Amino acid sequence: MTHSARLDTTFAALADSTRRAILAQLTFGEASVTELARPFAMSQPAISKHLGVLERAGLISRRRDAQRRLCRLRARPLAEASGWLEGYRRFWDESFQRLDALLAEMKTRRQRARPKQGGHR
Repeated sequence: MTHSARLDTTFAALADSTRRAILAQLTFGEASVTELARPFAMSQPAISKHLGVLERAGLISRRRDAQRRLCRLRARPLAEASGWLEGYRRFWDESFQRLDALLAEMKTRRQRARPKQGGHR
């Protein structure tokens, strides 16, 4: 899968608030499907579909432990997405720095153009 296709898959998986909430739960450690389903008002099969999307995106891994299916967060796709977003963060940081410099220059010009008070009446 190409880097672009992996990003597409990652962002598509992250587009759903339920899947983002599941990932947030998994930041505390491995959890069973039952534990992951608990906070949601949806059926186990619906949660399983969300888990399938997350697994296909490489955001989680699943394993069996006796009767339980355990899920674990896999952070690599998030790191790749974060790296892609980093370029845009730098763009905005540089844009804001240029804007700050322009505003400071305008303020300095305005202060220089302002007539001095005091002195003669």
